[in-house]
Amino acid sequence: MKYIVTLNGKNYEVDVNELAEAIVTNVSDTITAPAPVAPAAPVAPSVPAPTPVVSGSGTPVKAPMPGAILKVNATQGQKVNEGDVLFILEAMKMENEIVAPCSGTVSQVVVSQGNTVDTDAVLAFIG
Repeated sequence: MKYIVTLNGKNYEVDVNELAEAIVTNVSDTITAPAPVAPAAPVAPSVPAPTPVVSGSGTPVKAPMPGAILKVNATQGQKVNEGDVLFILEAMKMENEIVAPCSGTVSQVVVSQGNTVDTDAVLAFIG
């Protein structure tokens, strides 16, 4: 990457290679300062898509933290016991087991493999 650095009123062109650390590879004092660039037009901040409202019957199974769903072990109509692993959630490069909070039948699975979820997002319902 090339940078123009002004030092004591004199402009220098500096080539920098980025590896594990920055190393100056070339310095030249024959460069004139580039013409000022007009600032870009302001960009309106993007508005995140609203989180869909999930409703279902039974006890909700919620994500304890934000992350990505790596595996879905639950299917609609499946009978589960309290403590059964229903989902594998990857968060902070760790795989977390999301277990059934109660025994019953899975009435709805809300997420699928690859989805990203926020804290307290409903993953499924157990009726």
